[in-house]
Amino acid sequence: MSKEVKVPTLGESVTEATIGEWLKQPGDPVKVDEPIASLETDKVAVEVPSPVAGVMGAHSVEVGATVEVGAVIATIEDDVAPGETTQVAPREEAQPAEQAAPAPAPTAAPSPAAPRSDDNTLEDAAPAQAKLHDPEATQTLSPAVRRAVLEHGVDPTQIKGSGKDGRLTKEDVLAAASSKKPDAAAPSPAPAPAQAAPASNGERREERVKMTRMRQTIAKRLKGAQETAALLTTFNDVDMTAVMEAREKFKDTFAKKHDIKLGFMSFFAKAACLALKDIPSVNAQIDGDEIVYFDYVDISVAVSAPNGLVVPVVRDADSKSFAQIEKDIADFGKRAKDGTLTMDDMKGGTFTISNGGVFGGLMSTPIINPPQSAVLGLHRIEDRPVVRDGEIVIRPMMYIALSYDHRLIDGREAVTALKTIKEAIEDPMRMLIDL
Repeated sequence: MSKEVKVPTLGESVTEATIGEWLKQPGDPVKVDEPIASLETDKVAVEVPSPVAGVMGAHSVEVGATVEVGAVIATIEDDVAPGETTQVAPREEAQPAEQAAPAPAPTAAPSPAAPRSDDNTLEDAAPAQAKLHDPEATQTLSPAVRRAVLEHGVDPTQIKGSGKDGRLTKEDVLAAASSKKPDAAAPSPAPAPAQAAPASNGERREERVKMTRMRQTIAKRLKGAQETAALLTTFNDVDMTAVMEAREKFKDTFAKKHDIKLGFMSFFAKAACLALKDIPSVNAQIDGDEIVYFDYVDISVAVSAPNGLVVPVVRDADSKSFAQIEKDIADFGKRAKDGTLTMDDMKGGTFTISNGGVFGGLMSTPIINPPQSAVLGLHRIEDRPVVRDGEIVIRPMMYIALSYDHRLIDGREAVTALKTIKEAIEDPMRMLIDL
């Protein structure tokens, strides 16, 4: 008896997805609600859970195929017998029960990791791949964690997970790989130079990789924003002295009380809320021939994820505390790396903040996130000479940029909004007394 596995509902207006990765192979034991496949949608990666316990049957579609909601992608077969659950792994010929003990060895031999272009990691990747498909393994790994395991050739069963319910995170794998390097360097110093030799022969290579569905969507949306909106960017610079002094003064007390670090993003989020309340058009959207004004501020925070840029939403940022905003942003950042953001996390948003400063960017012209009408770009902080009270002094300065849709927002409004943000950051007391 077999049970069909269908593509689940993916969220509002999302009707199809791409098979990103099979987490279970035919013959692998499967538990109820255990992820068996990863789907790439326009916004996030979604794991498909097994509807029943049993043994993974045949895959109906290949990796990279586009599937619609409700389509059958695989089957789950009943267990043969209670004692044979881990012995039904016939990617090759079925074997008698007494020969089941050595079965993992031939299963790992034709590892799908073998064709990887990084030859230096093949020896480590093979055992890692075997562990990923080991029927005895009890961990369920997210796509991001699985990729990290294969890339670094670590044994996931030997790593203690720091995530929810003890699950492995990408950071756990990277930490294990880092601690492994000193030991791995001793027994294999010779192969390293040998592998590096082909790079010096002048050979030129090319590699073609199909764009993920998320990357395709990012490309379409950003290009659509340029073609539809009348984009314009206004700039200003901010003296970060007051905020940096406040962080330094209260960071220990803040972390002890709220169990989260006090960062810059909460200051800019609250400053943006102040500006958007004063200039409602910056927080508005165009819908056909109508303008939609919001009496709340849902801030989309641009976060870098393994598959591309995502923008989860901090809802009601105008009514949240600094601590809650920092917690929301930290949670989004962690889940973006783990690939566990959901559709609901990305839905909505009335204004976006993008922090290119974490990558060292000095200045940029960010593109709005449709259907929003404005985005605030933050950049790196660096000491620069400025004039204060007739004297040249050195201050920590940051360039900030506001890109906006000129169809809705006039230049005066955009400049005023950015100036309000600047003033609030340079004098944080304004955020407390609503100035």
